[in-house]
Amino acid sequence: MIAPGEVLEHPVTGETIIFRQTAATTGGKLIEADFYMRPGAFVAAEHIHPRQEERFEIIAGTLCGRVAGKELAGVRGETVVVPAGTPHLWWNSGDEDLHVRVEVRPALTLENWFETYFGLAKDGKVSAKTGLPNLFQLAVMMRAYQDVLILARPPRPVQTLLFGSLSAVGRVLGYKADYPYPYSRPAPA
Repeated sequence: MIAPGEVLEHPVTGETIIFRQTAATTGGKLIEADFYMRPGAFVAAEHIHPRQEERFEIIAGTLCGRVAGKELAGVRGETVVVPAGTPHLWWNSGDEDLHVRVEVRPALTLENWFETYFGLAKDGKVSAKTGLPNLFQLAVMMRAYQDVLILARPPRPVQTLLFGSLSAVGRVLGYKADYPYPYSRPAPA
């Protein structure tokens, strides 16, 4: 379980997350975290949070992105709100680090998704180009976390069929939906 102050780093996409408030500390109402993105950093895929609103408060740098198909560039002091069910993607195309405070409401299980995705990356189990895990691992994750994150493309019915089939194969191959972030917690004694 993620706790306030924990840090997750994705070495391929260039993202770092520091959790401020978690599902456990807010009774499931929200996740609040500071996202840092070095120049050239990116979110790996355009995605949708089916039941969650995401709010980006830009602390430093320029937030470049696309929300519902519209390009945006937000600067320090601005807030970008992405309603539930809206496709979005963001990145740092600037020359300085981007710092964004992100709130996601309600929390649901999104923290677990982040821990798994960033854990796989930290252990070198993602593509060095895209930052995404192999198709079988991705299918297992997408199937398990479809209430908090789906891809913007292909259409959801296609994803349901595709990831349903591939996740069954993935589970047989030993892939799991949850993969603990390897460096955020001390090893058991």
